[in-house]
Amino acid sequence: MLMPDPKTVRILLTRYATLKIAQAERERATAARELEDVSYTLCVLMGTTSLQDAIAKADALLEAGRGGTDTAGGAAGGTVVGKEGETGLSLAV
Repeated sequence: MLMPDPKTVRILLTRYATLKIAQAERERATAARELEDVSYTLCVLMGTTSLQDAIAKADALLEAGRGGTDTAGGAAGGTVVGKEGETGLSLAV
């Protein structure tokens, strides 16, 4: 099975989060369309039909690439503290 490029996944998750925040602050049609596009792309890239599943899979993929310090099963388990002290908060809220 082909694995998505973690850099691309990180970029999409960051864009998704940025657009969600922008829409929460002030709804705009252009941001809504871009959010829909990013959401669709994330689903296709992660091989899911559900956005929540795509985000969970993306979080797990990125966590696995970091060496996985969370014993609760990845990013879905909550806050993960990495080896350099940063927290890996899941974007799936």
